Amino acid sequence: MPATDWEETIAADEAERFERYATYLGGVQSKRAHGGSLDRALHSKANLGVEAEFEIIADAPEDARVGMFATPKVYRAVARFSNGAARRQSDRKLDVRGLAVKVFGVDGKKVIEGLEDETTQDFLAIRSSVVPMRNAHQFMAIVRASSTPALLPLRLMGSLGPIGGIKLIRRALAGLKAPQSALAATSFYSALPIKYGPYAVQFTFTARDPAAPIKVGTATHLGDELAARLRERAVIYDFQVRFYRDPVTTPIEDATVEWDSPWVTVAKLTLPVQDPTSPRGIKVGELVEQLGFDPWHAREDLRPLGDIMRARSAAYRVSTQARKSMPEPRTAPVFD
Repeated sequence: MPATDWEETIAADEAERFERYATYLGGVQSKRAHGGSLDRALHSKANLGVEAEFEIIADAPEDARVGMFATPKVYRAVARFSNGAARRQSDRKLDVRGLAVKVFGVDGKKVIEGLEDETTQDFLAIRSSVVPMRNAHQFMAIVRASSTPALLPLRLMGSLGPIGGIKLIRRALAGLKAPQSALAATSFYSALPIKYGPYAVQFTFTARDPAAPIKVGTATHLGDELAARLRERAVIYDFQVRFYRDPVTTPIEDATVEWDSPWVTVAKLTLPVQDPTSPRGIKVGELVEQLGFDPWHAREDLRPLGDIMRARSAAYRVSTQARKSMPEPRTAPVFD
């Protein structure tokens, strides 16, 4: 049986501090717009936005049949592949790559106040199974230091101390320099925990295509290559979870630790054959760019956990409101 004695550690000043972080990020977002339309605060550049299906499988282990994963079902969904930087930059640059999935028609009470009766569930993931920042304080230190790239190492060491700053830089570079595969062959990880009924888990979209390093040759290489694949065949990822065991090997609050529990398959994400450059495909891509993707668009029994996830609640709210994301769809969109 997976452990159920996981706990969050919430500092007394956390809510106020996270609101300050969100305000700072919102200011960066507005400044970057130069009076024009606002991009997302992070993951600004989409590689591709596509239609998808999210299927709950029938033969998951008994302990993993929880909430929306208890009953086999196929949901309609959309997926957004992106670069992680705040600015829209070439795929040739080192970057975090992300996958955001919005699943439609999901019942159950949702977390965000005022959106309790919505019917969407979001899953956000990156290509690294851990993040270089232990907590939101370290995340904000690197965001602030990045405003002057030439001084980034010095500013980080000033914020976190010489040892803390150097360790963070090394962890960040290790993730950025990991060999890049095609998006269809890249696995994407939550890297942070969420509730899973009474349990706590991390999740991954594990690519079925074999990973193989590629040379990114153009500014839009990653999305163009995935679009070409989807014109020929479907792309599939297994959606897997790994369970919390104990505070040392699977910590809730330290995002730099690689959890050591095994992955269990509970669903699959299928990108069906489609042409993202067709009139229908263009409509899909345009809708995906209007949507807000937020780890807190979630059922109560899939609520995000941990310091960084809690900080994201305020940050995503400020960002989506500032750029006027479209309301959560009550039904799956129609593109015909």
